[in-house]
Amino acid sequence: MFWTKLAVLAGVGALIGWITNVLAIKFIFRPLYPIEIPFLNIKIQGLIPKRKKELAKSVGEVVENELLSMREIIDKFIETENKSELVFSIKRKIGKLVDGKLPAFIPSSFKGMIQEYINEIVDKEAENVITELTEKMVHKATETIKISAIVEEKVNNFELEKLEEIVLTIAKKELKHIEILGAILGCIIGLLQGAFVLLA
Repeated sequence: MFWTKLAVLAGVGALIGWITNVLAIKFIFRPLYPIEIPFLNIKIQGLIPKRKKELAKSVGEVVENELLSMREIIDKFIETENKSELVFSIKRKIGKLVDGKLPAFIPSSFKGMIQEYINEIVDKEAENVITELTEKMVHKATETIKISAIVEEKVNNFELEKLEEIVLTIAKKELKHIEILGAILGCIIGLLQGAFVLLA
């Protein structure tokens, strides 16, 4: 009789703990839109929908400050961009201009000398000029383009249902653990409470 009552109390405690945690997780998002309680003049809404703008701002700042800044993106682009290919393209373009723009009466050997001289200058200076220009571009881009603002706007534009789906998909395993933990704690509390009541 004692063990049966203890098992029942433990089971009730586990059920209460599990249901409490399931509801707590639901109330993170639900209700998605404000519901007004009559006579009390109180509006209730899920935590994340209610603070969506703050969440979007925080996510944007974390992404920019901790994960990915505009400077890092452009630096990576500069690293991977093949400068020798750019220099080759510049020299080819200059060669076409020299052939096309210089008067026809100028000997081709002289044109070749001019082109060779220009190519030497390009070989010496082009990479430095490209680096300088890209660094200026980086500086300007970091001032004008804010990753945090882009991320914030994207999160704010999410439908609440979609945002809920994303969070629940990412944290599904962890949330399930929270539910189970609620049941385990409820069971332990039920056992302790039952033992205290039945042995008193």
